[in-house]
Order: sequence, then structure tokens, then C-alpha cells
Amino acid sequence: MYTDPIADFLTRIRNGAKAGHQVVELPSSNVKAEIARILQDQGFIASYKVVTDTAQGTLKVALKYERLSKRPVIRGIDRASSPGLRNYKSSTDLPRVKNGLGIAIVSTSHGMMTDKEARAKKIGGEIICYVY
Repeated sequence: MYTDPIADFLTRIRNGAKAGHQVVELPSSNVKAEIARILQDQGFIASYKVVTDTAQGTLKVALKYERLSKRPVIRGIDRASSPGLRNYKSSTDLPRVKNGLGIAIVSTSHGMMTDKEARAKKIGGEIICYVY
């Protein structure tokens, strides 16, 4: 059993992209669905769908690849905060991922958002992961 479901979510997406899978299936939760929503809004994944066929449900994530080279759009996806060591930053200290080419997903008191949105709203929070 894993103790960090968000790290498991990120690892399944990373492994699925490296293996060339079109769809990755994993156990669903509200936090994972919010991360998938942000990844879709930012263009890192094609789509996602929450299927409630079981008690917990399943989250199906359709990965996105470049047209000509068939390389995954997600080059890297790394966990920034873990259950043992939370990583909180104020709005002025939020990192710029790959000099603005990537995003950091931040959990704030106003919900999950990217680092750019949090900086614009002047809201800090826990940095969940970096995507580039």
C-alpha cells in the first residue's frame, strides 16, 4: 500500500507517458481530479474523465503527444511536497518552473491553481508538484 496517493498519481502519469500509453487509469479522488483539470487547462494532457463505477471511482487520463515526433508533452512531472515534508510558499516566493515554460501546481485556501494564477491573486500555499 502506498502512503502518498498524489505521488502515485504523478508516477503513473510519468510512467504511462514514457511507455507511450494513450490512457492511464488510476483510483480517483477530488484532489487528483483537480490536478488533472489543471493539467488539461494548461495543455499537458488531452483529457480526463472520472468514472464512478466502483465505490472509489476511476480517473482516466488521456495523455498528449507531439504530432510529428510522438514525444510526450509532459517532459517531467515531479512531486514538490510530501506528507513528511510539506512545502509552503508565500505568493512572492513561488518558484518559476523552467523560467516560465513549466508550471507549479499550488494548493491554496481558494482551491488548486497554477503558480501564475496564485501569484496574480497574491495567494500562497502548498506546492504540490512541478510540471514541464
